Amino acid sequence: MPKTSLQTASTAQPAAVLSKAVTRAADLLDLPRSLLARVLGVSASTVIRLYAGEYQLDQKRKEWEFALLFIRAFRSLDSIVGEEGTARKWLASHNRGLNGRPVDLIGTTEGLVRVVQYLDASRGLV
Repeated sequence: MPKTSLQTASTAQPAAVLSKAVTRAADLLDLPRSLLARVLGVSASTVIRLYAGEYQLDQKRKEWEFALLFIRAFRSLDSIVGEEGTARKWLASHNRGLNGRPVDLIGTTEGLVRVVQYLDASRGLV
C-alpha cells in the first residue's frame, strides 16, 4: 500500500526538510547564493552542494540554528506581505526600524536576529 503524503512527511528526515526549505525560501526571495552562505555561516561551495542535494544541514552545527532563524524570518515576512515580489522589495528597501536594508542585515548573526525579532513583532500587530 502506498504511503500518503502525511505519512511521508512524518517520516521525512528533519535535515532534508530544513535543507529544502532553506533553498526554496532563498529562491523565492531571490537571494544570491553567496548571501545564503553568509546567512548560514557556511562556504559558497557548501551552498552549491546544498542546492544540488549533495549536502544536508547538520543539526549539531550552528548552520542549523541559522537556517531555522532564516526560515522563521521568511515565514513571518510571508505572513505579513503574502507575495514574493513585495517580500523582495521589503528586503531591498531601507527600513527605519532596523536602520538599514534587511537584505544587508541578514548576512550577520546580529542582523538576522534583529530582522527576525522585527518581523515577529510586526506580525503580532497584523
